[in-house]
Amino acid sequence: MLVQHFQTLARYNTLANCKLYDACAQLSEAERTCTRPAFFKSIHGTLNHIMVGDRIWVTRFEGGTTPSIGLNAILYENFDALRVARVAQDEHIETFAAGLTNEFLAQSIQYVNNQGRQLDDPAALLVAHFFNHQTHHRGQIHDMLTQTNVAPPSLDMHRVIRP
Repeated sequence: MLVQHFQTLARYNTLANCKLYDACAQLSEAERTCTRPAFFKSIHGTLNHIMVGDRIWVTRFEGGTTPSIGLNAILYENFDALRVARVAQDEHIETFAAGLTNEFLAQSIQYVNNQGRQLDDPAALLVAHFFNHQTHHRGQIHDMLTQTNVAPPSLDMHRVIRP
């Protein structure tokens, strides 16, 4: 059941990101990059942070290592380029989730975090964190959208995932 749950979360992630990016596309660049009271300072900064986190975790899940990069890195200055990268990353995440097995989720993953600490955590916990991290930061963007003239989209899972 856990494999299927994570596959559902991967699909939700894709659909929620699509809705969120559609809303953010209605903003001017100035509105997307405006400094706001948020961890990553702006809507654009937070969208980039989600991408940074996604790339780090998927690389770890696939057995790779990734050099430490600032969690506030701006990978894409241009929103359209970020959106194209987001679509590709979400496809990659869905492919990863489609290949999940109970055996993978039962193992542990060794990695070095951004503070340089060597860690060894259960894969199932890390995959759950991965999807929770995305949702957490999409919620921050949702809140920042309320500070603009663009209405934030409904991101309730049962509404987004429903056909």
